Amino acid sequence: QVQLVESGGGLVQAGGSLRLSCAASLSSFSINVMGWYRQAPGKQRELVAHITRGGTTNYAESVKGRFTISRNNAGNTVYLQMNSLKREDTAVYYCSVADYSGNYYWGQGTQITVSS
Repeated sequence: QVQLVESGGGLVQAGGSLRLSCAASLSSFSINVMGWYRQAPGKQRELVAHITRGGTTNYAESVKGRFTISRNNAGNTVYLQMNSLKREDTAVYYCSVADYSGNYYWGQGTQITVSS
């Protein structure tokens, strides 16, 4: 069974930084895209950022210039460096992985709370 283990969530003041990590139990050779989504209370889950095996990245407009997504050299761990955090970044953040067979896997979610 595929597991995605997330870490790095928590409480931070506005303007602060956090780094999320997500390690996938999949072979890196089967991983296509890794990414982060978030869901705030009362809102739909939305894409924050994703990164392809080739290193191409895509960001939500609301986080461009503040968040950076990256993968480790082995290709099975994804990171999200979050700087200049705002209250509106408060949400549960979910790691996601898409393999080359079209399967999607999700982490358990980690809470990020940004206080003013």
